[in-house]
Amino acid sequence: MIAFFALLAGFFYPLITNTSFDSVVSGVLVLFVGLAGGILLYKSATSEKKRMIFLGGGFGLIAISLYYIFQFTGRI
Repeated sequence: MIAFFALLAGFFYPLITNTSFDSVVSGVLVLFVGLAGGILLYKSATSEKKRMIFLGGGFGLIAISLYYIFQFTGRI
């Protein structure tokens, strides 16, 4: 999973341009935060007792991931 996210975050771009891997590491972290939010949303659909906790946490993590994406692209 880490290798897939690293490739998705643009692992080869710093190798080609001789720049640092900071953007790749932050991209992988953003993807993991979004994945954790998606997992919590799935758990909210399958759980009966803690549905609202999982739902709120899942949407919260996805919102944090979206905020990081906007922050890294310079739109905030």
